[in-house]
Amino acid sequence: MGNSAVLPPIYVDTTIELAPAKVIASFPVNTFLENLAIPAAGYAYAPDGTIFVTNHEVGEIVAISPDGNQQIHATVEGKVSGLAFAANGGLVATGWNADSIPVISLVANDGTVETLLKLPDAIFLNGITPLSDTQYLAADSYRGAIWLIDIAQPRASIWLEHPMLARSNSENIIPAANGLKRFDDFLYVSNTEKMLLLRIPVDTANQPGEPEIFVEQTNIDDFAFDVEGNLYGATHIYNSVVRIASDRSTTIIAQAEAGVIGSTAVAFGQTESDRTAIYVVTNGGMFLPPPTGVVPANVVRLEVGKPGYPLA
Repeated sequence: MGNSAVLPPIYVDTTIELAPAKVIASFPVNTFLENLAIPAAGYAYAPDGTIFVTNHEVGEIVAISPDGNQQIHATVEGKVSGLAFAANGGLVATGWNADSIPVISLVANDGTVETLLKLPDAIFLNGITPLSDTQYLAADSYRGAIWLIDIAQPRASIWLEHPMLARSNSENIIPAANGLKRFDDFLYVSNTEKMLLLRIPVDTANQPGEPEIFVEQTNIDDFAFDVEGNLYGATHIYNSVVRIASDRSTTIIAQAEAGVIGSTAVAFGQTESDRTAIYVVTNGGMFLPPPTGVVPANVVRLEVGKPGYPLA
Protein backbone atom coordinates (compact mmCIF):
# COMPACT_ATOMS: atom_id res chain seq x y z
CA MET A 1 0.00 0.00 0.00
CA GLY A 2 2.40 2.65 -1.19
CA ASN A 3 4.56 4.13 1.53
CA SER A 4 2.56 2.50 4.31
CA ALA A 5 5.79 1.11 5.78
CA VAL A 6 6.64 4.60 7.07
CA LEU A 7 3.19 5.00 8.63
CA PRO A 8 1.89 3.61 11.91
CA PRO A 9 0.73 0.06 11.08
CA ILE A 10 -2.82 0.67 12.24
CA TYR A 11 -4.57 -1.48 9.62
CA VAL A 12 -2.09 -4.37 9.38
CA ASP A 13 -4.36 -6.91 11.09
CA THR A 14 -7.63 -5.50 9.78
CA THR A 15 -10.10 -7.81 8.03
CA ILE A 16 -10.28 -7.27 4.26
CA GLU A 17 -13.57 -7.69 2.37
CA LEU A 18 -13.18 -5.88 -0.93
CA ALA A 19 -16.27 -4.26 -2.42
CA PRO A 20 -16.86 -4.28 -6.19
CA ALA A 21 -15.11 -1.17 -7.50
CA LYS A 22 -15.24 0.89 -10.67
CA VAL A 23 -13.37 4.10 -11.55
CA ILE A 24 -16.00 6.37 -13.11
CA ALA A 25 -13.88 9.50 -13.69
CA SER A 26 -10.20 10.46 -13.60
CA PHE A 27 -8.41 13.78 -13.41
CA PRO A 28 -4.82 14.76 -14.26
CA VAL A 29 -1.97 13.96 -11.88
CA ASN A 30 -1.72 16.55 -9.05
CA THR A 31 -5.47 17.19 -8.94
CA PHE A 32 -6.60 17.40 -5.30
CA LEU A 33 -10.21 16.22 -5.18
CA GLU A 34 -11.25 17.03 -1.62
CA ASN A 35 -14.98 16.50 -1.15
CA LEU A 36 -18.23 15.67 -2.92
CA ALA A 37 -21.98 16.09 -2.65
CA ILE A 38 -24.66 14.13 -4.48
CA PRO A 39 -28.19 15.54 -4.85
CA ALA A 40 -31.28 13.50 -4.10
CA ALA A 41 -32.98 11.83 -7.04
CA GLY A 42 -35.25 14.23 -8.86
CA TYR A 43 -33.13 17.27 -7.98
CA ALA A 44 -34.42 19.90 -10.38
CA TYR A 45 -31.11 21.48 -11.29
CA ALA A 46 -29.00 18.50 -12.29
CA PRO A 47 -29.68 15.20 -14.07
CA ASP A 48 -30.16 12.23 -11.76
CA GLY A 49 -26.88 10.70 -10.66
CA THR A 50 -24.82 13.88 -10.99
CA ILE A 51 -21.91 14.11 -8.55
CA PHE A 52 -20.51 17.48 -7.50
CA VAL A 53 -16.82 17.36 -6.57
CA THR A 54 -14.48 20.01 -5.14
CA ASN A 55 -11.15 20.42 -6.93
CA HIS A 56 -9.48 21.98 -3.91
CA GLU A 57 -6.41 23.85 -5.07
CA VAL A 58 -7.91 25.47 -8.16
CA GLY A 59 -11.22 26.39 -6.52
CA GLU A 60 -13.42 24.46 -8.91
CA ILE A 61 -16.65 22.57 -8.31
CA VAL A 62 -16.97 19.94 -11.03
CA ALA A 63 -20.22 18.22 -12.05
CA ILE A 64 -19.70 14.59 -13.07
CA SER A 65 -22.40 12.61 -14.85
CA PRO A 66 -22.97 8.89 -14.12
CA ASP A 67 -21.07 8.01 -17.31
CA GLY A 68 -18.05 10.05 -16.16
CA ASN A 69 -18.49 13.20 -18.22
CA GLN A 70 -16.94 16.21 -16.44
CA GLN A 71 -18.09 19.80 -16.55
CA ILE A 72 -16.95 22.75 -14.43
CA HIS A 73 -20.05 23.86 -12.51
CA ALA A 74 -18.55 26.77 -10.58
CA THR A 75 -15.25 28.46 -9.81
CA VAL A 76 -14.40 30.03 -6.46
CA GLU A 77 -11.75 32.76 -6.26
CA GLY A 78 -9.41 30.90 -3.94
CA LYS A 79 -9.65 27.30 -2.71
CA VAL A 80 -12.66 25.12 -2.00
CA SER A 81 -12.84 22.29 0.53
CA GLY A 82 -16.13 20.96 1.90
CA LEU A 83 -19.45 20.77 0.05
CA ALA A 84 -23.10 20.37 1.07
CA PHE A 85 -26.51 21.02 -0.44
CA ALA A 86 -28.77 23.90 0.52
CA ALA A 87 -32.43 23.08 1.19
CA ASN A 88 -33.56 25.40 -1.63
CA GLY A 89 -31.11 23.91 -4.11
CA GLY A 90 -27.62 25.15 -4.74
CA LEU A 91 -24.49 24.30 -2.80
CA VAL A 92 -22.76 25.51 0.36
CA ALA A 93 -18.96 25.34 0.26
CA THR A 94 -16.10 25.94 2.69
CA GLY A 95 -12.72 27.28 1.63
CA TRP A 96 -10.56 30.37 1.37
CA ASN A 97 -10.87 33.45 -0.79
CA ALA A 98 -8.07 34.88 -2.93
CA ASP A 99 -6.71 36.66 0.18
CA SER A 100 -6.54 33.36 2.10
CA ILE A 101 -9.37 34.37 4.43
CA PRO A 102 -11.68 31.46 5.33
CA VAL A 103 -15.08 31.84 3.66
CA ILE A 104 -18.45 30.17 3.26
CA SER A 105 -19.64 30.36 -0.34
CA LEU A 106 -23.08 29.83 -1.81
CA VAL A 107 -23.20 28.36 -5.29
CA ALA A 108 -26.43 29.00 -7.16
CA ASN A 109 -27.93 26.42 -9.46
CA ASP A 110 -26.50 28.20 -12.50
CA GLY A 111 -22.99 28.06 -10.98
CA THR A 112 -22.91 31.69 -9.81
CA VAL A 113 -20.79 31.99 -6.66
CA GLU A 114 -21.55 34.35 -3.78
CA THR A 115 -19.31 34.81 -0.75
CA LEU A 116 -21.86 34.42 2.02
CA LEU A 117 -19.56 34.85 5.04
CA LYS A 118 -15.95 35.73 5.72
CA LEU A 119 -14.60 34.07 8.86
CA PRO A 120 -11.30 35.75 9.74
CA ASP A 121 -11.36 33.99 13.13
CA ALA A 122 -11.41 30.60 11.44
CA ILE A 123 -8.17 28.97 10.29
CA PHE A 124 -8.88 25.93 8.09
CA LEU A 125 -12.53 25.27 7.25
CA ASN A 126 -12.91 21.70 6.05
CA GLY A 127 -15.84 19.26 6.15
CA ILE A 128 -19.38 20.63 6.29
CA THR A 129 -22.68 18.90 7.01
CA PRO A 130 -26.28 20.07 7.49
CA LEU A 131 -27.71 20.42 11.00
CA SER A 132 -31.13 21.78 10.00
CA ASP A 133 -32.72 23.38 6.93
CA THR A 134 -30.56 26.50 7.12
CA GLN A 135 -27.85 25.54 9.61
CA TYR A 136 -24.62 23.69 8.95
CA LEU A 137 -21.68 22.49 11.00
CA ALA A 138 -18.19 23.05 9.57
CA ALA A 139 -14.96 21.60 10.94
CA ASP A 140 -12.06 23.97 11.55
CA SER A 141 -9.11 21.63 11.23
CA TYR A 142 -6.47 23.94 12.72
CA ARG A 143 -8.50 25.83 15.31
CA GLY A 144 -9.79 22.59 16.83
CA ALA A 145 -13.38 23.73 16.58
CA ILE A 146 -16.68 23.24 14.83
CA TRP A 147 -18.48 26.31 13.49
CA LEU A 148 -22.25 26.71 13.32
CA ILE A 149 -23.13 28.34 10.01
CA ASP A 150 -26.60 29.81 9.48
CA ILE A 151 -27.02 30.58 5.79
CA ALA A 152 -30.39 32.32 6.28
CA GLN A 153 -29.16 35.00 8.71
CA PRO A 154 -26.32 34.76 7.57
CA ARG A 155 -23.96 34.35 10.51
CA ALA A 156 -21.34 32.06 11.99
CA SER A 157 -20.45 31.19 15.58
CA ILE A 158 -18.43 28.55 17.38
CA TRP A 159 -20.60 25.49 18.06
CA LEU A 160 -17.86 23.62 19.94
CA GLU A 161 -14.18 24.24 20.58
CA HIS A 162 -12.46 21.39 22.37
CA PRO A 163 -8.96 19.87 22.82
CA MET A 164 -10.16 16.60 21.30
CA LEU A 165 -10.89 18.47 18.07
CA ALA A 166 -7.43 20.04 17.99
CA ARG A 167 -3.99 18.96 16.84
CA SER A 168 -1.54 17.49 19.34
CA ASN A 169 1.09 19.79 17.83
CA SER A 170 0.20 23.08 16.16
CA GLU A 171 3.22 22.70 13.85
CA ASN A 172 1.75 19.54 12.32
CA ILE A 173 0.16 20.26 8.95
CA ILE A 174 -2.16 17.23 9.12
CA PRO A 175 -5.76 18.36 9.77
CA ALA A 176 -7.30 17.61 13.15
CA ALA A 177 -11.13 17.94 13.05
CA ASN A 178 -11.78 17.04 9.44
CA GLY A 179 -14.90 15.15 8.33
CA LEU A 180 -18.18 15.31 10.23
CA LYS A 181 -21.57 13.65 9.83
CA ARG A 182 -24.58 13.15 12.05
CA PHE A 183 -26.08 9.76 12.80
CA ASP A 184 -29.10 9.68 15.10
CA ASP A 185 -28.36 11.80 18.18
CA PHE A 186 -24.60 12.00 17.68
CA LEU A 187 -22.26 14.03 15.51
CA TYR A 188 -19.26 11.96 14.46
CA VAL A 189 -16.01 13.80 13.74
CA SER A 190 -12.69 12.51 12.47
CA ASN A 191 -9.55 13.95 14.04
CA THR A 192 -7.07 12.86 11.41
CA GLU A 193 -3.96 14.24 13.11
CA LYS A 194 -4.70 12.31 16.32
CA MET A 195 -6.00 9.24 14.42
CA LEU A 196 -9.29 9.37 16.31
CA LEU A 197 -12.93 9.00 15.38
CA LEU A 198 -14.96 11.02 17.86
CA ARG A 199 -18.65 11.28 18.59
CA ILE A 200 -20.46 14.18 20.20
CA PRO A 201 -23.96 13.93 21.69
CA VAL A 202 -26.41 16.40 20.13
CA ASP A 203 -29.44 17.40 22.23
CA THR A 204 -32.94 18.31 21.08
CA ALA A 205 -31.87 21.96 20.73
CA ASN A 206 -28.96 20.86 18.48
CA GLN A 207 -26.42 21.78 21.15
CA PRO A 208 -23.28 19.67 21.67
CA GLY A 209 -22.40 17.54 24.66
CA GLU A 210 -18.93 16.32 25.63
CA PRO A 211 -16.91 14.62 22.87
CA GLU A 212 -15.89 11.01 23.39
CA ILE A 213 -13.56 8.67 21.54
CA PHE A 214 -15.48 6.21 19.37
CA VAL A 215 -12.51 4.54 17.64
CA GLU A 216 -8.79 5.01 18.26
CA GLN A 217 -5.94 4.38 15.84
CA THR A 218 -7.89 5.02 12.66
CA ASN A 219 -6.88 7.48 9.97
CA ILE A 220 -10.16 8.89 8.66
CA ASP A 221 -10.54 11.93 6.42
CA ASP A 222 -14.19 12.38 5.42
CA PHE A 223 -16.85 9.68 5.64
CA ALA A 224 -20.52 8.71 5.22
CA PHE A 225 -23.04 6.50 7.06
CA ASP A 226 -25.41 3.89 5.75
CA VAL A 227 -28.90 3.45 7.22
CA GLU A 228 -27.66 0.80 9.65
CA GLY A 229 -24.98 3.02 11.15
CA ASN A 230 -21.95 1.59 9.36
CA LEU A 231 -19.41 4.32 8.65
CA TYR A 232 -17.46 4.31 5.37
CA GLY A 233 -14.26 6.31 5.73
CA ALA A 234 -11.59 7.52 3.34
CA THR A 235 -8.17 6.84 4.90
CA HIS A 236 -6.24 9.29 2.69
CA ILE A 237 -2.52 8.44 3.14
CA TYR A 238 -3.41 4.79 3.84
CA ASN A 239 -4.80 4.55 0.29
CA SER A 240 -7.91 2.66 1.27
CA VAL A 241 -11.55 2.86 2.29
CA VAL A 242 -12.70 1.26 5.53
CA ARG A 243 -16.06 0.31 6.99
CA ILE A 244 -16.45 0.87 10.72
CA ALA A 245 -19.47 -0.94 12.14
CA SER A 246 -21.57 0.29 15.05
CA ASP A 247 -19.72 -2.25 17.24
CA ARG A 248 -16.53 -0.30 16.34
CA SER A 249 -14.98 -3.13 14.31
CA THR A 250 -13.12 -2.11 11.14
CA THR A 251 -13.05 -3.80 7.73
CA ILE A 252 -11.03 -2.67 4.70
CA ILE A 253 -13.36 -2.54 1.66
CA ALA A 254 -11.06 -0.94 -0.94
CA GLN A 255 -7.31 -0.69 -1.43
CA ALA A 256 -4.95 1.04 -3.83
CA GLU A 257 -5.71 -1.41 -6.64
CA ALA A 258 -9.31 -0.16 -6.70
CA GLY A 259 -8.10 3.33 -7.60
CA VAL A 260 -8.46 4.91 -4.14
CA ILE A 261 -4.89 6.13 -3.64
CA GLY A 262 -5.12 9.33 -1.59
CA SER A 263 -8.82 8.83 -0.76
CA THR A 264 -10.30 11.99 0.76
CA ALA A 265 -14.10 11.73 1.00
CA VAL A 266 -17.11 9.46 0.57
CA ALA A 267 -20.78 9.98 -0.34
CA PHE A 268 -23.71 7.70 -1.13
CA GLY A 269 -25.44 7.51 -4.48
CA GLN A 270 -29.02 8.79 -4.52
CA THR A 271 -30.71 7.15 -7.51
CA GLU A 272 -32.43 3.79 -7.71
CA SER A 273 -29.45 2.36 -9.60
CA ASP A 274 -26.72 3.50 -7.19
CA ARG A 275 -28.35 4.09 -3.81
CA THR A 276 -26.41 1.17 -2.31
CA ALA A 277 -23.09 2.43 -3.68
CA ILE A 278 -20.63 4.92 -2.30
CA TYR A 279 -18.50 7.27 -4.35
CA VAL A 280 -14.95 8.01 -3.23
CA VAL A 281 -12.85 10.96 -4.36
CA THR A 282 -9.04 10.95 -4.25
CA ASN A 283 -5.96 13.08 -4.83
CA GLY A 284 -3.82 10.32 -6.31
CA GLY A 285 -1.41 10.34 -3.37
CA MET A 286 -0.34 14.00 -3.48
CA PHE A 287 0.21 14.16 0.29
CA LEU A 288 2.24 10.94 0.51
CA PRO A 289 3.03 9.61 -2.96
CA PRO A 290 3.29 5.86 -3.54
CA PRO A 291 6.61 4.50 -4.86
CA THR A 292 5.29 4.91 -8.41
CA GLY A 293 4.72 8.63 -7.80
CA VAL A 294 1.47 10.57 -7.73
CA VAL A 295 -1.23 8.99 -9.87
CA PRO A 296 -4.34 10.51 -11.46
CA ALA A 297 -7.10 11.57 -9.07
CA ASN A 298 -10.21 9.42 -9.35
CA VAL A 299 -13.87 9.19 -8.56
CA VAL A 300 -14.47 5.54 -7.64
CA ARG A 301 -17.79 3.76 -7.16
CA LEU A 302 -17.89 1.00 -4.54
CA GLU A 303 -20.95 -1.23 -4.18
CA VAL A 304 -21.62 -1.67 -0.43
CA GLY A 305 -25.10 -3.19 -0.53
CA LYS A 306 -26.85 -0.73 1.78
CA PRO A 307 -28.39 2.72 1.18
CA GLY A 308 -27.04 5.87 2.77
CA TYR A 309 -28.35 7.54 5.90
CA PRO A 310 -30.06 10.87 5.13
CA LEU A 311 -27.80 13.87 5.72
CA ALA A 312 -30.49 16.03 7.28
